[in-house]
Parts: sequence; C-alpha cells; structure tokens
Amino acid sequence: MIADDVQLGKQVVIHHPELVNLYGCVIGDETRIGTFVEIQKNSHIGAKCKIQSHTFICEGVTIEEGVFVGHGVMFINDHYPKATNPDGTLQTEKDWKLLKTCVKKNVTIGSNVSILGGITIGEGALIGAGAVVTKNVLPYAVVVGNPAKQIGDTRKAKK
Repeated sequence: MIADDVQLGKQVVIHHPELVNLYGCVIGDETRIGTFVEIQKNSHIGAKCKIQSHTFICEGVTIEEGVFVGHGVMFINDHYPKATNPDGTLQTEKDWKLLKTCVKKNVTIGSNVSILGGITIGEGALIGAGAVVTKNVLPYAVVVGNPAKQIGDTRKAKK
C-alpha cells in the first residue's frame, strides 16, 4: 500500500506496489524500491537509491542520494523498545525517544544488516552483509561483523 501522504519523486520505480508499505515518507527521483519493503513516516530517501526487497526503514531515517540498501536490512529507532509502560498501559509515541539515523550519500549496505538508532554512516562507506552497526561509521570505511568493526577503506579497494 502506498499512502496518499507519500511524496514520490520523478521516475520512482516501485516493484509490486501492492506488496510494499509506504506512508508519510519522501522518496527521491529515480529511486527503485523492491517488493515487501516498508518505509515509515518521517523518513527521507534520496534520489537514485536502490532499496532491495524485505527491507524495513523506520521513522526517523534519512538516506541520502545514491545509496544501495541490500535485501532484508533493518533500521532500528529505539534502544529500549517496550510494548507497555510500568503501569501496564500500552505505550504511545510520547512514551519513547525517537533516535534518528542518517546514511550519507553513496553508501552500500549489504543484505541482512541491522542498524541501531542514532547512527550516522559516512559518505561512501560499505557495510558488509550481516553486520550489526552499533556506532557511527566513518566516511569510506568498510565495516563487517557483530558489532561492526572497520576493516578497510573503500577508496583503497581493488576494482
């Protein structure tokens, strides 16, 4: 479902629009979105990005232009998620703190990566498949593992 409040740029491609869930978000020009993707309110996706299938982009995530997001990537915006308050009442939006995340331009995020809230991933970085990103990633860093650790620099990678 693509909600009426979604702002789509020019020439956006959404594969199987009936099998995505987009609401309250902004999608930049020429971005491609795969099947079974959810992008929540107050998220911004830049131009010329590719979001692969089964990815979850929660509220408060900004992805700049030219970013590749692999299959099954999960963004997290709360370090202490709970269903209920101490008194047993269901939590509402006022009961938790939104942690914003920013993915700078030309980043590559491998499949099945988890990215905790409050993180900035620097321009041109590469996040290896299956990594768990728990802290900021420097520009052009290559990070892998759980927790993700830097093992290289994309500017020095063999082409």
